[in-house]
Amino acid sequence: MLTILRVNLRCAVPVVGCEIVPYVLLQHPDKRVSSDDVNEFAPVNGCCVKYKWYRIQSDTKVVICSVHPTEQATVQCIGCVKAKIPVIKSYHCSSKCFSDAWPHHRALHERAASALNANENEEEELFGPSNSSGSGGLAASQSNPSLSNGTTSSNPAAIAQKIGRETWFEVGYAKTYTPTTDDVGHVLKFECIVVNVDTNLPAGHAIYNTVLTSRVIPAPSPTPRRLISVGGVDLTGHINVDGHLSYSGPFTVLSYNILADVNATDNIYSYCPSWALSWPYRRQNLLREIVGYRADIVCLQEVQKDHFEGFFAPELDKRGYQALFKRKTVEVFNSNGNAIDGCATFFRKDRFSHVKKYEVEFNKAAQSLVNAVVPNAHRTSALNRLLKNNVALIMVLEAKFTNQGAGNPSKRQLVCVANTHVNIHQDLSDVKIWQVHTLLKGLEKIASSADIPMLLCGDFNSVPGSAPHALLTSGKVDPFHPELGLDPLEILRPANKLSHQLPLVSAYSSFARISAGLGFEQKSRRMDLKTNEPLFTYYSRDFVGTHDYIFYSADSLTVESLLELLDEDFLRKDTALPSPEWSSDHIALLAEFRCKPRT
Repeated sequence: MLTILRVNLRCAVPVVGCEIVPYVLLQHPDKRVSSDDVNEFAPVNGCCVKYKWYRIQSDTKVVICSVHPTEQATVQCIGCVKAKIPVIKSYHCSSKCFSDAWPHHRALHERAASALNANENEEEELFGPSNSSGSGGLAASQSNPSLSNGTTSSNPAAIAQKIGRETWFEVGYAKTYTPTTDDVGHVLKFECIVVNVDTNLPAGHAIYNTVLTSRVIPAPSPTPRRLISVGGVDLTGHINVDGHLSYSGPFTVLSYNILADVNATDNIYSYCPSWALSWPYRRQNLLREIVGYRADIVCLQEVQKDHFEGFFAPELDKRGYQALFKRKTVEVFNSNGNAIDGCATFFRKDRFSHVKKYEVEFNKAAQSLVNAVVPNAHRTSALNRLLKNNVALIMVLEAKFTNQGAGNPSKRQLVCVANTHVNIHQDLSDVKIWQVHTLLKGLEKIASSADIPMLLCGDFNSVPGSAPHALLTSGKVDPFHPELGLDPLEILRPANKLSHQLPLVSAYSSFARISAGLGFEQKSRRMDLKTNEPLFTYYSRDFVGTHDYIFYSADSLTVESLLELLDEDFLRKDTALPSPEWSSDHIALLAEFRCKPRT
């Protein structure tokens, strides 16, 4: 005999597109068993567990506040309706809520007017159609506790139960359920029961175990980010003897630290609603964002091994990407090794082919360094300081869109892409510098062996002006840089050895070339004009600054356009990142490149 002891739901608030995973605990006379192992094909004592999901629809329909999605909306912004902004963004739960959000709304209206002139369908192109189930038919901003969202439900042809003023529609029969737009504003009911496999009737005195969710909310739709031209080179006049342009491309490169689930804790990000911090929600929101950018090369950091294998690799494979992954190195696993994060790089198979892969393990480099220069008595303490498990993943790709002459190996267009995540600890600046220098020397070896453009993406955990940033952009570090004063292992001496010959430039410094238009606004409001870097790529409650970069070799690549940056005022409505709209504490960076003519 089996009985169900407890049922609870992983997500307190159900969200459209976010799979709901109930936790079902069963009791067997001898032991507890998993509900996944007790189905009609593998019954226990002639019994199995069956499930049903219902959508409960009442005569009174509701819409949800765009700022506080667990609250019912009572106010609608008519300006959003007129501007044809996705209607779900127009709803608010109170007059105060609307008043507090007005600066955000004004920016939305301005952006919508601009986007309408440039491209009427830009938002749908970048992020797909809105999940809104509302109607924009209200004629004025109003306070009305019974706002109708105008939903016309496409209910499945299933048996419906009418209980009072409520109708229960059967919407699912599996253990998990993914809410749809038809479910927005409605409560879901999960039901499980132990049944006899022969009679398909409840077994013995088993009782129905049910759980009601809160009202389903629409998935917040991130505000589209546009590609801004930064005055790319004039391609006229660069015609080869075959009559083709010598420049090849363009192609786009995305770099994004997606915030590993093991790091997304309520203690650190208490300002983010728990449902928006849950992995089932974040992974769908991140995927939608990443896919929406349509990048040719995607470099992600903080990707857990289990999430790479079970989600990102298969999902991006469906969309034409090939994937490679390098997990961080650890000597001893204190927990599940599959939850350790690393760097994942994806590329579009119709645009590139894989030539070679290099893996950089800074732990191995540290062991070699310590064995060579540190006395035996100090090696343990030296390794304790240097072994931080960080890695880099380097790929050499061959472009399929080159104009250099197909079939001629000497004219193949190769591109080297490095993806890394540098040590995070701010009190270990010497380790950061050493890791960056080690990676650059490895890239120099690749560059010396082939005529190949270089791209270096990642989270460097280093702000503009820091020693690692100076090394990357200037090829050297000032011997009097204050960060060189911290060198207990003497691994940074002499300072003149901290150099490289790669002509690296930060892609986002290209905003400096803009003197007018939307790009000028980006430069003046969202760039640090002293460093020519974004004001921030990381935005938590405790720290706001730039840690993420896309570097490129300026002798072989040119920047055509950049993904616009986020506005700090725009983010303050959610306190900080992550938020229901943006599912990482970092923002994505994307640059469009062309390969320069080869000499």
